[in-house]
Order: sequence, then structure tokens, then C-alpha cells
Amino acid sequence: MDPDDTDALTPLAAVDGEPAFDQPWQAQVLAIADTLVQSGLFSAGAWSDALGSELKRANEDGAADNQETYYRCALQALETLVAANSEIDQKAMKGKRDDWEQAYLSTAHGQPVELPSE
Repeated sequence: MDPDDTDALTPLAAVDGEPAFDQPWQAQVLAIADTLVQSGLFSAGAWSDALGSELKRANEDGAADNQETYYRCALQALETLVAANSEIDQKAMKGKRDDWEQAYLSTAHGQPVELPSE
């Protein structure tokens, strides 16, 4: 990784002395959301509202206040906005998620996870 790339992630490195995410790949949901805002698929306000709604729902449901809950809320907000603002629907996203899960489960430890060619 380019050292300049790690500097860009510094604001996500810690929150109250704890990592912002359990795993570095979890931060990708925010990068994808930012890319989609920049490309005009949805606005920053829509992203903020969707994420806020998911976090509120998680809090009301008694979910733990931790990185996993934040990640799941961010992912759900992103999937909801993509489904509402593009031709990709929730069913297609679930299918792709299931494909990734199957690929992950069938990949030997330490090997890269790859989806089969379609």
C-alpha cells in the first residue's frame, strides 16, 4: 500500500481509542458510499439520512453500540440507496452476497476469495 493511502485513512484509524472498524475492509462501505455521492447516484444528505435511520433503528432494537453494528447499518443504508436509485435491486444484491459467501466458505484459508466467472 502506498504510504500516502494510509494517511487518507487516518481519520478512520480510531474512535475513542478503538478502531473505527473491526476489519479494514469494512471501511470500504464508506468509500463506496462516497464514490456514489460524488458520481451523483444519491446526495450526501440522502446518505446521511439513510445511515442515521439505520443507526436509530439499530439503537431502538437494542443492538450493541460497536463497530459491527455501525458497519451493518452503513451497509444496509448503502444497499437501500442503491436499490432505490439504480436498476440494481435488493434481490440482485442478496444473490451477489450469497455468491460471495459461498466463494468465501469454499476458499482455503489464506487464499484470495474469487467469484467464479459468469
